[in-house]
Amino acid sequence: MQRQFWVETLGCPKNQVDSDKLVGTLLADGMTRALDPGEADVVVVNTCAFIEQARQESVDTILSFDDLRKNGSKLVVTGCLAERYGDELAESLPEIDQVAGFGVPVTLTKRPGSKFDLLELPRPPAQAPWAYVKVAEGCDRNCGFCAIPSFRGKQRSRSITSILDEIEQLAVREVVLVAQDLASFGRDQGQGERQIVELVQQAATKADWVRLLYLYPSDLTDPLIETILATGVPYFDLSLQHVSRPHLRRMRRWGDGELFLERIRHIRSAEPAATFRSNFIVGYPGETETDHDELLSFVAQARLDWCGFFPYSPEEGTYAMGLEGTVPAGLVAERMGELGQLQDRITSESRDALIGATIEVLVDRPGEARSFREAPEIDGIVNVPADLEVGEFASVTVVEATGPDVMAVRA
Repeated sequence: MQRQFWVETLGCPKNQVDSDKLVGTLLADGMTRALDPGEADVVVVNTCAFIEQARQESVDTILSFDDLRKNGSKLVVTGCLAERYGDELAESLPEIDQVAGFGVPVTLTKRPGSKFDLLELPRPPAQAPWAYVKVAEGCDRNCGFCAIPSFRGKQRSRSITSILDEIEQLAVREVVLVAQDLASFGRDQGQGERQIVELVQQAATKADWVRLLYLYPSDLTDPLIETILATGVPYFDLSLQHVSRPHLRRMRRWGDGELFLERIRHIRSAEPAATFRSNFIVGYPGETETDHDELLSFVAQARLDWCGFFPYSPEEGTYAMGLEGTVPAGLVAERMGELGQLQDRITSESRDALIGATIEVLVDRPGEARSFREAPEIDGIVNVPADLEVGEFASVTVVEATGPDVMAVRA
């Protein structure tokens, strides 16, 4: 009987790509996917360690899968938590049979040979009409709140050829390009110049839709904007984090609210239907009431379609750990509540504005689809007739909106 595996993925889309590549290695080893974790001979938990909340979720998940697995199975922990806290994790959680950092083989028996390059491993066929494609690993920036460079390392971009080969092999309708610092793709390959424009142009010849996630605002150049608009997916996921200039400098970040608003206005002047997403950190050390008011004002003016707000998480080894001006947890919660309430209203209004519009959607699964306005697994969805064919595009008319989701019928 073939041995079976189960892979549980936590965290960001980049982790999902890593899991896909781990699945590819396990399938190549002759194993098969288990229908239930309780049936698996190997249970792999691919963890996240970006912030404290994610680390706690990872530990809770590890323990829950230890309870679920069958006698004699192997529990393997991989991903960011394993890479960042490997020895400590193995010591504190004896339930774990193997702690496997990036590139360490995950099998029932130790595979001979050295580590592999997870970034370049092949993947199994896509399970949906879309797929994330990770184009680089690591990050060269030094943001005050982020520990990713300490365990993911410096940026390592793939070759455009290898990325295009992966897109062809996946054979999906939509490709979602991801990296820690996507717009800097290619800068580390010796020429000192970014190659993101060329990559997007080439990827657009291989898939109907190309979407970009995690764009650092200073790298949102006119050529990149024009290239994104030319793909027919005018979706801009901007990593802003805050808008107060002095506060951004404390974060070791570029920009300010006026610069961000100017770029957003510029894009909307070229494409009024352009969709925007961003994330902001609340309660980073030194955040004043004035800083918070600036962020509230920006959110009201920018009218981003999608927005996330996250409480600051102290991270070992980061610049922010040495800063004064801790913001009390109660005040952080209050500020997050204000921002979330404002953004929920903006998002609802933008969805209400779609009522009566005829839009093109990609059907992800029976009864569920997305237009260019919705990134998979992150934003709202378009509910559609259940008999529309999965993996195909369809024209539908929006008839109702409920919060982030809309209901549509055949056009």
